[in-house]
Amino acid sequence: MFTNKLVIVTGAAQGIGNSIARHFAGEGAKVIGLDIEQVSIEGVEYRQCDVGDFQQVKEVMEGIHADYGAIHVMINNAGISEFQSLWEVTEEDWNRVLDTNLKSVFICSREAARFMSEDIRSIVNMASTRAFMSEPHTELYSASKGGIYALTHSLAASLSERGIRVNSIAPGWIHTGDASDLRDIDHQQHWSGRVGDTSDIARACLFLSNPQNSFITAECLTIDGGMTRKMIYEH
Repeated sequence: MFTNKLVIVTGAAQGIGNSIARHFAGEGAKVIGLDIEQVSIEGVEYRQCDVGDFQQVKEVMEGIHADYGAIHVMINNAGISEFQSLWEVTEEDWNRVLDTNLKSVFICSREAARFMSEDIRSIVNMASTRAFMSEPHTELYSASKGGIYALTHSLAASLSERGIRVNSIAPGWIHTGDASDLRDIDHQQHWSGRVGDTSDIARACLFLSNPQNSFITAECLTIDGGMTRKMIYEH
């Protein structure tokens, strides 16, 4: 399905983005990982880019198109999570998180969409269950992820005339470290019986980008083991 298709993944150096890049590469795609840090994955090309910088993104996308032609899949995964007291957030903090998490989705989507012209035309954005529920002092991250949720359906509307589908994924607890660090209670609190793994999100990206699923657009797929549907009361 994705053999020789051009897939771009932001934030591919580690965590969820790294897994997404590996999964698409495993399906035979030509994968390019964008990150400020080195992406070291066999079969994945690395291009350095600050995805929150309009000019850098524009130049990188133009370069990719010049080298390889049409872009088929754009995965907007890059993001940083910073949780700090509401009363200590500075303008610099706000700009850093919103630029990396939200502005990057807009500019990467727009510039990639310029070069989407073939059978697969898919954009997938990484939101979060924190777009819909919160803990104290998560304003920066929640604002950025809520923005991604809304931006996704707005982009889907604007880009529909080009035949481009735009969807998002809202991961819950996705463990990116050593699985042995997790406790039984961590797994048991999920209806799924386990904490999420990066491959859960990667497989969802494959699903949403598959042209056989062309009726799915402007959707947000929540992948959280059921946690956002769980009623929690303290007795």
